[in-house]
Amino acid sequence: MNLVGIGYDIHAFASPEAGRKLVLGGVEMDYPVGLDGHSDADVLCHAIADAVLGSIGESDIGHHFPNTDESIRGISSLEIVRRSAELVKAQGGRIVNIDSSLISEAPKISPHLEAMRANVAAALGIPPRRVGIKATTNERLGSLGRKEGIAAFAVASVDMPE
Repeated sequence: MNLVGIGYDIHAFASPEAGRKLVLGGVEMDYPVGLDGHSDADVLCHAIADAVLGSIGESDIGHHFPNTDESIRGISSLEIVRRSAELVKAQGGRIVNIDSSLISEAPKISPHLEAMRANVAAALGIPPRRVGIKATTNERLGSLGRKEGIAAFAVASVDMPE
């Protein structure tokens, strides 16, 4: 049986004084500020993990990786994706594909798309050709358009036994 899940995440940029690195799809970007969060705040990976978890009826990443758990402070979001994929495998399923979109005015995402696809695919245990990552802007509208943060959407298709 084919199941589908959707994920969404948004994070505000941290203050420059926080010294956070910007990480998207497991790629450290050359940008003056990072996103605020308990983990590395990789919105793309968070949306993908939520889509994977949702496809099998699991609770979201906030349940599995709560921001009150100090043992996972700063965790790589690729690890969150990997652990989410393990839950699918533990139930006898396999991830078929992922499609996702990043919404960001800056930095420029396109030079990093292939590295992001490779990182996410490795964490999920699927070929990179089955990971879609697109990037768009918010046309300077709203908080994303004012460069206050970055958001991401993702859809996961998962094949599960009946």
